[in-house]
Amino acid sequence: MAGRPKQSPDAARSRTRPVAGRKPLTGLVAVVAGATRGAGRGIARALGEAGATVYCTGRSVRGNRSPYNRPETVDETAEMISSVGGSAIALRVDHTVEREVEEVFGRVVRERGRLDILVNSIAGEDRLMAQWCSFWKTDLKNAETALRQSLVSHIITAKHAAPYMIRNRSGLIVEVTENDVLSAGGNPVTQAVKLALKGLALNMAAELRPYGVSAVAITPGFLRSETMLERFGVTEETWREGTKKDKNFLESESPLFVGRAVAALAGDPAILERSGQLLSSWELGREYRFTDADGRRPDWGAIKIDFSRHPAELLQLLRTGSEIQLRWLSQLTRKTKHFLGQLPR
Repeated sequence: MAGRPKQSPDAARSRTRPVAGRKPLTGLVAVVAGATRGAGRGIARALGEAGATVYCTGRSVRGNRSPYNRPETVDETAEMISSVGGSAIALRVDHTVEREVEEVFGRVVRERGRLDILVNSIAGEDRLMAQWCSFWKTDLKNAETALRQSLVSHIITAKHAAPYMIRNRSGLIVEVTENDVLSAGGNPVTQAVKLALKGLALNMAAELRPYGVSAVAITPGFLRSETMLERFGVTEETWREGTKKDKNFLESESPLFVGRAVAALAGDPAILERSGQLLSSWELGREYRFTDADGRRPDWGAIKIDFSRHPAELLQLLRTGSEIQLRWLSQLTRKTKHFLGQLPR
């Protein structure tokens, strides 16, 4: 990251548990777009915890809720960071409105002189994408709105952040997505958005690499967002009671866990080696040795998932989709290697 001394690749890969009280991101400036709740709030908190100055942006502010009409606000997120000694600023921004996005980055750079980290966590739980059904049964009346809120907003935001990072030849853009494989559940709109966010990080990485700027996609595991806690009828203090409804909930993670994954990436001087990759909170937890707020290290990738609550038809669909995806990836690898060999050196 900006201003960090270079380390050898071997030294950079030797990860250790963060030192208590150490703030490795001190002096860096982050914008977390969609910091109102869920993964976005957790990431904003973790970046503040690590010493970064965090601008928390979103549509929900005190006295002016977003169309979701939930109680969480970016003001609360900033206050959470400030209450533990961090530096945070809450700004109301509609990330689908390009003028507003352009203005907020101009403000950040005027006030702080730099931009080091952008996290795109906008509309991760958009209700317009909540429908589960086959593509031929999908209600598409709100499809354009959903795509603009959940995908175009990310492109707009990255577009206006990147020039400041390019100017400084340093920076990190993080796309928050779902699942560490290509597929994601739901309906065609949801699937298109989640896949596109992974591809967006991949494509941005190639364009940004000559300027020393990185882009990655990241997924949390079984996330205990505010919405998920309500669905299980528990709180963050009583969340283990949720295992009575779903055994898998025992391996769930608070939003702070994926936040600490992003903070670890932002502080890694070898981050450019990962640029373009699809990462997960649990794999990064193993590598960087950070823990969740309660001291646990949840590992969604290591458990034997209990699928007993899922209908057989869905399990067969997932199995078929995974088999097709493997063949697709195998063919794509072969074709990409062939194309790479055709390019002049």
